[in-house]
Amino acid sequence: MRIRLAWLLFFIGCIAAARAHDPGLSTAQMTLRGESLRILVTFSPADLRLLQPAEAVTGEWIEALMELRVKGERLRPRTVLARPVEDGELQFELAWSRPAGGGAAELRALRLGVLPPGHRQFATVSAEAGPVLAERLLTAGEPSLGFPLAAMNASAAPPEAPAEEPSTFGAFLKLGVEHIWTGYDHLLFLFGLLVVCIRFRSSVAIISCFTLAHSLTLALATLDLVNLPSRYTEPLIAASIVYVGVENLVRRGAEPRGRCALTFLFGLIHGFGFASVLRELGVGQGGHGLAMPLFSFNLGVELGQIAIAAVVLPIIWQLRKNEKFLRRGVPALSVIVALAGLYWLLERTLFAYA
Repeated sequence: MRIRLAWLLFFIGCIAAARAHDPGLSTAQMTLRGESLRILVTFSPADLRLLQPAEAVTGEWIEALMELRVKGERLRPRTVLARPVEDGELQFELAWSRPAGGGAAELRALRLGVLPPGHRQFATVSAEAGPVLAERLLTAGEPSLGFPLAAMNASAAPPEAPAEEPSTFGAFLKLGVEHIWTGYDHLLFLFGLLVVCIRFRSSVAIISCFTLAHSLTLALATLDLVNLPSRYTEPLIAASIVYVGVENLVRRGAEPRGRCALTFLFGLIHGFGFASVLRELGVGQGGHGLAMPLFSFNLGVELGQIAIAAVVLPIIWQLRKNEKFLRRGVPALSVIVALAGLYWLLERTLFAYA
């Protein structure tokens, strides 16, 4: 019993001590407009601090962000610009004259190796007001996206599916798994719910309600039908963790009634947190390329969630057979859950503006 409890305390302590969410995401959107190929590259403030030189950003520095090759020959951009966008992000624009004819083209991100391991850049290629021709999650190990230049002709018939789709499906699936595994606030909320579950049936009901709720708002928010800004979403997620931890203490470790309804309500809020990942990547902008990333990312979240539950739940059920765990272990774990939630709540409200 002591060994199992020690492992469980270690697991929940690591979650509580960790910072929630550090996705490391950026976007690169290339479009054909008239006789120009234009790409917009957007980085978050945290990524910019790693990328930007101490001196002012120059045209040469911007040009070194992305590379476009046609038939193996590197093209020099005719325009390079930098402009601030919302939430402290900075967007870089590079434009090339459209090459004559067709041929194989390759877009390559040159600076991803400077960013932390695991950083992903969602790159898309499309004709203006046309279909997405190619898309991929670029990494330092796989920094390039290939596409046929002739397919960018607006009069050309659209392809049946975007190029690189199999790779992109797997990348978004992996991103979903990694997001829930490193989404410590989501995990701690779910753990706080499950630690007082007595029966297998109630555990399945809790997980199902959480899954249904966050899948619903993930889809609605990604489709931009419902939008809750992160300045509200993140504190509410932290507040949901505090509530669950405190309720566990008030109920003295007993399984509270109405937990499924509570889980569904809070799960809706957590879904907005999941959706922020796809919004940061620009998924679905302009109505293109939404179904596959949304499905595969959500599938990854669910698979990651199931994998964690499969490891943690048997330990909890075994520990709950011990009276000492019910009297001391459950309250101790609930205190950790509540305190971690309170820390994140303060971090996302008072400390965020200090």
